[in-house]
Amino acid sequence: MWRSITEGPAVGTPCEAGCPAGTACYDALSGVPRPPRPSAVRIDRLELRLVRLPLVHFFETSFGRVHDRTFILVAVESGGVQGLGECVADSNPFYSSETTETAWHIIESFVAPRVLGAEFAHPRDIHPALRIVRGHNMAKAAVEMAAWDLFARQQGLPLARVLGGTRDAIASGVSIGIQDTLEQLVGKIETELAAGYRRIKIKVKPGWDIRAVELVRHRLGAIPLMVDANAAYQLSDADHLAALDDFDLMMIEQPLDYDDVVDHAKLQRRLRTAICLDESIHTPKIGADAIDAGACRIINIKPGRVGGHAESIRLHDVCAARQVPVWHGGMLESGIGRAHNIHLASLPNFSLPGDVAASRRYYVPDLIEPPIEVRADGTIPVPTAPGIGVTIVRERLDQATQRLTTLTPGA
Repeated sequence: MWRSITEGPAVGTPCEAGCPAGTACYDALSGVPRPPRPSAVRIDRLELRLVRLPLVHFFETSFGRVHDRTFILVAVESGGVQGLGECVADSNPFYSSETTETAWHIIESFVAPRVLGAEFAHPRDIHPALRIVRGHNMAKAAVEMAAWDLFARQQGLPLARVLGGTRDAIASGVSIGIQDTLEQLVGKIETELAAGYRRIKIKVKPGWDIRAVELVRHRLGAIPLMVDANAAYQLSDADHLAALDDFDLMMIEQPLDYDDVVDHAKLQRRLRTAICLDESIHTPKIGADAIDAGACRIINIKPGRVGGHAESIRLHDVCAARQVPVWHGGMLESGIGRAHNIHLASLPNFSLPGDVAASRRYYVPDLIEPPIEVRADGTIPVPTAPGIGVTIVRERLDQATQRLTTLTPGA
């Protein structure tokens, strides 16, 4: 079923009330008007692949160190056209309660039976159709995003056009994990700055935070710099975290618990530095609540975390309506997931450089050709071919595949 592909309307999105095709509607949370819905999409086949790729260099966060990534790729097909999606769940339940094994089970047993053979007026209708399945946003997103790619290819347009993107290139930042020494950290940052990246993010945790930031500022000056804690701290660490105010950081990402909003609001009142929320924001409603509570001044959007492109657009619009900037996070995706991220990040309120970097930082070779590259000015062009606009190298995909199943209606 998998093929090498280069095959993707400025189309509208429906409201939750299910306005009929051809009628204007408004998003319930943001109040942003949406254009009419286009023709239907139907999924006739769904294929799951469990894939493993080695990382170019280990990546360490407050969760631990990883040397490779195992993930699920989804292919959906209709009328000979194929769409692709990538499930960002990891093999371990550290960033999220979802794993590759739970996602495989949920897609195979609960998501696929609800989308195979069904006709949807628009791919945005898929997420509401899956509401009976509580949680499991990463599993849902993998299928929903593949359907968006399929729909865009059927329309013959780049996915960015379908999503409502407004730019032809996105600003690229880079995320640098915890290193063995502070000198290694500075050296890695120097390498990435020389490559043109417009923002540096460093991972922090207790014992690897103030001194790391202080050294980076001392050695590299006023570079665009932020830190990401991945929920490594508690509210009782507020005074310690306040010491970061001296370093003119763009933001502190997710300092407290992954499911917390209230304590982040308390912490934000004690910090000059903006808090950005990541793990805490599972839905557009939680995003709205967090902003209104003063828990953050910036939000990181990851489509896997919120359930796909449709919910990402809603969250984007919620933030835009409240004048809160967003940026696109990363989950060590292959070129397939990375291409989806580039298209989504072309929407107008993605006003800060995101964690969408070059393929060679993570996988050599990647599953696609040509690989995603960052230009000298620190930007990545949005692919212009239909759909996500990348070409899979079949031999590499087959070599990396550890498990494969194909699902059809009624099977």
